[in-house]
Amino acid sequence: MSKTKLIVDPAHSSIDFSVKHMMVTKVKGTFHEFETSINADPEDLTTADIEFNIDMASVDTGSKDRDNHLKSADFFDVENKPKMTFKTTNIVKTSDEEYDVSGDLTLNGVTNKQTFKIVFEGQGQDPWGNQVFGFTGEGSLNREEYGLTWNASLETGGVLVGKDVKITMDLQLKKDA
Repeated sequence: MSKTKLIVDPAHSSIDFSVKHMMVTKVKGTFHEFETSINADPEDLTTADIEFNIDMASVDTGSKDRDNHLKSADFFDVENKPKMTFKTTNIVKTSDEEYDVSGDLTLNGVTNKQTFKIVFEGQGQDPWGNQVFGFTGEGSLNREEYGLTWNASLETGGVLVGKDVKITMDLQLKKDA
């Protein structure tokens, strides 16, 4: 299959994250608004051009107060830095269905190299006759490397917010009409 423009079906896709809270539990959240530009052979991602733009104001952790704090200058500063972006620089096939997708991730005005493990989950046809492709992905980033250093010390030792953030993606793509 040759390279083709693919679009994400937002109703069947998600970008989620989790981070340690109080050193004993995890807080999970999702970003509801994101855009993609993908030109790829869905069965061989090694030559793909992939870009993601995530609207940081769309963060949702299930707590309005926490979400507002995340949107503030203490964390995402959405008023001045509204997007997190990712653009591929290298893709390596690691097995029949798995890839290491590396690129430049920009968050809070800071750009670092990040690699995500992406798995091609398969393809099928939706009820409207569109060929769809499924991918899952995961990776992690150190939020402090992006200048997101807000924290609070706990009386019992440790800190309120962990520095490692796990990112997971479930994506359903289809060919652009």
